[in-house]
Amino acid sequence: MRNLRIFSLLFVLLAGLSVGVSAAEPAKEAAAKPAAAQVEAVGKVNLNTADADTLQRELNGIGAVKARAIVEYREANGPFASVDELLEVKGIGPATLEKNREKLTVN
Repeated sequence: MRNLRIFSLLFVLLAGLSVGVSAAEPAKEAAAKPAAAQVEAVGKVNLNTADADTLQRELNGIGAVKARAIVEYREANGPFASVDELLEVKGIGPATLEKNREKLTVN
């Protein structure tokens, strides 16, 4: 009888701990996604808000140098009016734009 009480208490304790850990996991995931805020819910990269790291990570054919060039162009000329304006950035050509067109937005 005594063992049954101990096992029952242990079960309740472990079950409560399990629920507490499970409830905390989504909060950790949400806190770990600050860069994801620059990639919109539909999976598009906003040329007017994304930082160089996000551009480099999310776009095909965009390395560190081109990503910095995009950010510098935006800082010098203001926000992009359209995705096609990306062609004005040195080092970005039509092929690179077409590879990434579906991933980009300026909204």
